[in-house]
Amino acid sequence: MKRFYIPFLALMLATPLVQAEVVIIGNPAGPDSITLDQVRDIYLNRSKALPSGQRAVPYELTEGSATREAFHNAVTGRSNAQLKAFWSQQVFTGKGQPPQEVGTEAAMKSSVASTPGGIGYIDSAQVDGSIKVILTP
Repeated sequence: MKRFYIPFLALMLATPLVQAEVVIIGNPAGPDSITLDQVRDIYLNRSKALPSGQRAVPYELTEGSATREAFHNAVTGRSNAQLKAFWSQQVFTGKGQPPQEVGTEAAMKSSVASTPGGIGYIDSAQVDGSIKVILTP
Protein backbone atom coordinates (compact mmCIF):
# COMPACT_ATOMS: atom_id res chain seq x y z
CA MET A 1 0.00 0.00 0.00
CA LYS A 2 2.87 2.42 0.75
CA ARG A 3 4.18 1.97 -2.78
CA PHE A 4 1.03 3.61 -4.11
CA TYR A 5 1.44 6.72 -1.95
CA ILE A 6 4.99 7.58 -2.98
CA PRO A 7 4.35 7.92 -6.76
CA PHE A 8 1.01 9.59 -6.06
CA LEU A 9 2.67 12.10 -3.73
CA ALA A 10 5.42 12.76 -6.26
CA LEU A 11 2.82 13.42 -8.96
CA MET A 12 0.85 15.77 -6.72
CA LEU A 13 3.96 17.76 -5.83
CA ALA A 14 5.08 18.03 -9.45
CA THR A 15 1.71 19.09 -10.83
CA PRO A 16 1.91 22.77 -9.74
CA LEU A 17 5.29 23.03 -11.47
CA VAL A 18 3.72 22.36 -14.86
CA GLN A 19 2.34 25.73 -15.80
CA ALA A 20 1.10 27.17 -19.03
CA GLU A 21 3.24 29.61 -20.98
CA VAL A 22 0.94 32.58 -21.37
CA VAL A 23 1.12 34.88 -24.37
CA ILE A 24 -0.62 38.20 -24.88
CA ILE A 25 -2.67 38.23 -28.06
CA GLY A 26 -4.10 41.02 -30.14
CA ASN A 27 -6.41 41.57 -33.05
CA PRO A 28 -4.57 40.90 -36.34
CA ALA A 29 -5.10 44.54 -37.40
CA GLY A 30 -3.70 45.85 -34.09
CA PRO A 31 -0.15 46.65 -33.02
CA ASP A 32 2.64 44.13 -33.56
CA SER A 33 3.95 44.48 -30.02
CA ILE A 34 3.19 45.87 -26.58
CA THR A 35 5.18 46.21 -23.38
CA LEU A 36 4.48 44.42 -20.13
CA ASP A 37 3.79 47.77 -18.46
CA GLN A 38 1.26 48.68 -21.15
CA VAL A 39 -0.58 45.37 -20.70
CA ARG A 40 -0.56 45.83 -16.91
CA ASP A 41 -1.96 49.35 -17.31
CA ILE A 42 -4.75 48.14 -19.59
CA TYR A 43 -5.75 45.30 -17.26
CA LEU A 44 -5.60 47.53 -14.16
CA ASN A 45 -7.66 50.32 -15.74
CA ARG A 46 -4.76 52.78 -15.86
CA SER A 47 -4.88 53.02 -19.65
CA LYS A 48 -7.60 52.51 -22.20
CA ALA A 49 -5.39 52.57 -25.30
CA LEU A 50 -3.04 50.31 -27.21
CA PRO A 51 0.43 51.60 -28.19
CA SER A 52 -1.03 52.75 -31.53
CA GLY A 53 -3.54 54.97 -29.71
CA GLN A 54 -6.45 52.71 -30.64
CA ARG A 55 -8.98 52.03 -27.87
CA ALA A 56 -8.06 48.79 -26.07
CA VAL A 57 -10.78 46.19 -25.51
CA PRO A 58 -9.39 43.72 -22.95
CA TYR A 59 -10.85 40.26 -22.43
CA GLU A 60 -10.43 38.11 -19.33
CA LEU A 61 -10.79 34.36 -18.81
CA THR A 62 -13.21 33.36 -16.08
CA GLU A 63 -12.00 32.87 -12.53
CA GLY A 64 -10.59 29.42 -11.86
CA SER A 65 -8.72 29.20 -15.16
CA ALA A 66 -5.06 28.16 -14.79
CA THR A 67 -4.19 30.44 -17.72
CA ARG A 68 -5.87 33.40 -15.99
CA GLU A 69 -3.90 32.73 -12.82
CA ALA A 70 -0.62 32.43 -14.77
CA PHE A 71 -1.41 35.69 -16.62
CA HIS A 72 -2.08 37.66 -13.45
CA ASN A 73 0.97 36.18 -11.70
CA ALA A 74 3.17 37.29 -14.61
CA VAL A 75 1.51 40.59 -15.53
CA THR A 76 -0.51 42.26 -12.76
CA GLY A 77 0.97 40.46 -9.76
CA ARG A 78 -2.50 40.22 -8.19
CA SER A 79 -4.46 37.28 -6.84
CA ASN A 80 -8.11 36.66 -7.65
CA ALA A 81 -9.11 38.12 -4.27
CA GLN A 82 -7.06 41.25 -4.91
CA LEU A 83 -8.55 41.61 -8.38
CA LYS A 84 -12.09 41.28 -7.00
CA ALA A 85 -11.40 43.99 -4.43
CA PHE A 86 -9.77 46.23 -7.03
CA TRP A 87 -12.64 45.95 -9.49
CA SER A 88 -15.26 46.36 -6.77
CA GLN A 89 -13.64 49.68 -5.88
CA GLN A 90 -13.36 50.73 -9.53
CA VAL A 91 -17.04 49.99 -10.18
CA PHE A 92 -18.21 51.56 -6.89
CA THR A 93 -16.35 54.81 -7.57
CA GLY A 94 -17.43 54.91 -11.21
CA LYS A 95 -13.85 54.71 -12.47
CA GLY A 96 -14.31 51.65 -14.65
CA GLN A 97 -15.64 48.21 -15.39
CA PRO A 98 -13.63 44.96 -15.38
CA PRO A 99 -12.69 43.39 -18.71
CA GLN A 100 -15.40 41.29 -20.35
CA GLU A 101 -15.02 37.65 -19.33
CA VAL A 102 -14.97 34.74 -21.76
CA GLY A 103 -15.27 31.11 -20.73
CA THR A 104 -12.62 29.40 -22.84
CA GLU A 105 -9.39 30.11 -24.65
CA ALA A 106 -11.20 29.44 -27.94
CA ALA A 107 -13.73 32.13 -27.00
CA MET A 108 -10.84 34.43 -26.07
CA LYS A 109 -9.26 33.98 -29.51
CA SER A 110 -12.58 34.52 -31.26
CA SER A 111 -13.39 37.66 -29.25
CA VAL A 112 -9.96 39.22 -29.75
CA ALA A 113 -9.90 38.32 -33.46
CA SER A 114 -13.31 39.86 -34.12
CA THR A 115 -12.86 43.05 -32.05
CA PRO A 116 -10.82 46.02 -33.27
CA GLY A 117 -8.47 46.85 -30.39
CA GLY A 118 -9.07 43.44 -28.83
CA ILE A 119 -6.40 42.20 -26.42
CA GLY A 120 -6.30 39.03 -24.35
CA TYR A 121 -4.14 36.13 -23.27
CA ILE A 122 -4.00 32.40 -23.92
CA ASP A 123 -1.71 29.43 -23.42
CA SER A 124 0.98 29.54 -26.12
CA ALA A 125 -0.10 26.06 -27.27
CA GLN A 126 -3.44 27.58 -28.38
CA VAL A 127 -1.91 30.13 -30.79
CA ASP A 128 -3.14 29.97 -34.37
CA GLY A 129 -3.44 32.29 -37.37
CA SER A 130 -6.67 33.94 -36.16
CA ILE A 131 -4.83 36.19 -33.70
CA LYS A 132 -1.43 37.84 -33.30
CA VAL A 133 0.99 37.25 -30.42
CA ILE A 134 2.05 40.71 -29.29
CA LEU A 135 3.97 39.82 -26.10
CA THR A 136 5.36 36.81 -24.30
CA PRO A 137 5.78 37.92 -20.66
